[in-house]
Amino acid sequence: MKRSALPASLLALAFALAGCAPGAQPGSSPDSPAGGSGMHTGHGSAPSSAPTAGDHSAADTMFAQMMIPHHQQAVEMSDAVLAKDGMDPRIIGLATGIKAAQGPEIEKMTGWLKAWGEPVAPGTAHHSMEGMMSGEDMAKLREAEGDAAAALFLTQMIAHHQGAVKMAEKEASEGSNPEAVDLARKIVEDQKAEIKTMEDMLPDYR
Repeated sequence: MKRSALPASLLALAFALAGCAPGAQPGSSPDSPAGGSGMHTGHGSAPSSAPTAGDHSAADTMFAQMMIPHHQQAVEMSDAVLAKDGMDPRIIGLATGIKAAQGPEIEKMTGWLKAWGEPVAPGTAHHSMEGMMSGEDMAKLREAEGDAAAALFLTQMIAHHQGAVKMAEKEASEGSNPEAVDLARKIVEDQKAEIKTMEDMLPDYR
């Protein structure tokens, strides 16, 4: 009986040392899934932690496609004011801040569309965007000077921001891409605050 028991104990010891219990893999822990290593588990969980190129909806695409030219016009309006001589420092500060905020957002949304495999140009949607200035509006802003230019800039930018807020609110409620929804909420918060600031400033230039 001793001779038959010895091989069995050695076999058990070998399994214990090698960690070769049925279904186990070297380097696995009791908490690891059977047949899997920690490295395999981490790799499999990665896609859920970061959006993929296809992780977007039609609402996300429309938001980015429309907000890019909307932001671009806000930058253009700001440049028109910053090019003028003798403007009130408060207006200069406001225009500079708008450019600093919206320029990087343009780059971010452009990057999303490219990653999603969507066209950057909004096509006919451009004509339905709220708050956009016409060519005539932009010409008036470029030609105005002094307090008249400040008042016109504030009036136009308030309307422009109000249009952006509506677009962003729609994305915040209907979008599916987490980054796009977060940006939409940020735009709503930031531009509502700027609208209030501009409304408070406007009487000083009339």
